[in-house]
Amino acid sequence: MIRRTSSCLKRFRKDEEGHMIIEFAIIVPAIFSMFLASVEFGIYSMRQMFLDRGLDVTVRAIRLNTGIDLDNDGVVDFDHDVVKQMICDNSGFLNTGSENNCDRTLRLEMEPVDPFNYAGLSDDIDCVDVSEPINPPRGFTNGVEHQLMVMRACVKFDPVFPSTGLGFAFDKDGAGKAMMVSMSAFVQEPI
Repeated sequence: MIRRTSSCLKRFRKDEEGHMIIEFAIIVPAIFSMFLASVEFGIYSMRQMFLDRGLDVTVRAIRLNTGIDLDNDGVVDFDHDVVKQMICDNSGFLNTGSENNCDRTLRLEMEPVDPFNYAGLSDDIDCVDVSEPINPPRGFTNGVEHQLMVMRACVKFDPVFPSTGLGFAFDKDGAGKAMMVSMSAFVQEPI
């Protein structure tokens, strides 16, 4: 019995037919996972670029005070919802699809900072978690003339491939959404 088993194993070891199957089974998943990670990274980069663009265009409008005058008093009131809508309108790709709706997943923080004693925003990023009850936005203060302001935008998105490669490596909330953050600083211009 042992002799028969050892002779079968020797024949199997010497047989070279199908030897590429092992290399194929090892190499192809690695190449395929690199391909999926590169697609995920490309889409992530595009989303980040659109978020940065939307934030920059909105910050320019706030800085120059060229928004919509709701009270017709000559002063534009930029509250959280108005600024969020401006960012969503200016960041086209983020506002597509029902699940990745920019209006539901974008959260903003805007605070004045002292340029001589800079402390910045807290390390705890205020972001939306759609799996939990919605909390009001924290830290959104309009600035006055000549005041240095810092704005941080956090948006949640669904990874394209959430179970492989880069999509698996993202920190996700209870709903399986990953977050993306963009910051901008500006000085409020005089009216």
